[in-house]
Amino acid sequence: MKKINLGNSELEVGEISLGCMRMNKLSKKDAAYTIENALEVGVDLFDHADIYGAGKSEEVFAEAIDMNDDVREKMKLQTKCGIREDYFDFSKEHILESVEGSLRRLKTDYIDCLLLHRPDALFEPEEVAEAFTTLKESGKVRHFGVSNQNPMQVELLKKHLKEDLIINQLQLSIVHTPMIDAGFNVNMQHDAATVRDGNVLEYCRLNDITIQAWSPFQHGMIEGPFIGNKAFPEVNAKLQELAEKKSVTDSAIATAWILRHPAKIQPVVGTMNPERLKDIAKASEIELTRKEWYELYLAAGNELP
Repeated sequence: MKKINLGNSELEVGEISLGCMRMNKLSKKDAAYTIENALEVGVDLFDHADIYGAGKSEEVFAEAIDMNDDVREKMKLQTKCGIREDYFDFSKEHILESVEGSLRRLKTDYIDCLLLHRPDALFEPEEVAEAFTTLKESGKVRHFGVSNQNPMQVELLKKHLKEDLIINQLQLSIVHTPMIDAGFNVNMQHDAATVRDGNVLEYCRLNDITIQAWSPFQHGMIEGPFIGNKAFPEVNAKLQELAEKKSVTDSAIATAWILRHPAKIQPVVGTMNPERLKDIAKASEIELTRKEWYELYLAAGNELP
């Protein structure tokens, strides 16, 4: 699998990562096979969050591979914090407590990258900065990022940080493209021209922040997969046509569509099916032409001005 560096850091990872939200539903044996298979196909960044399975997903992950120093060297671990029951919390106390919990559950001494999950309207950037400095100086977290944040939220945070932010996790799939749509429809008066995210795609490119695309196969707010879904006939027909042409699966084509963007976006795929992950990983070996990329964009129901 091709490698990328996250942000402007030396952190080199496979260009596709594995989201571990559903790992709490696996047996130890199945989880071990899922993780080992991921490493074999070059997927070496594992994305966690303290809320996934109420912490159980992190526990199952570490127990499945009998976490030790040799195993730890083969992978990069990323986790997120900030979502609590019925509210968001970027307080220094919660950030530090959350990291301690993740370290304990993952049975490791350090996290490669910590992300702030959903934006907290009540956050104090100075307080977050203090938490990040404490975690960095203690060696418990090596890099930092955010999730679902717009440029001004990131700028407000960066004003007080000593550390670089190297990641912003944002929802992106062929059927969820607002960050791309507005770029086509500059100075237009229809809905696609509405800038909902502060031009976050261009902002991240300008500031060397890697966008990690979550829910690359989902439509809506995790309402279900669009691949193979009869409600999306045009895009599925085009996915299947290109899959047959390139001898891969439709999921690999959907992943390749994201990888084709010059922003070097990293898809976070959440499958716990090892065989499906093998198929998806083949996206790293193919490159869609410019015409094919646009054909998929249009097949998803988008229009060009």
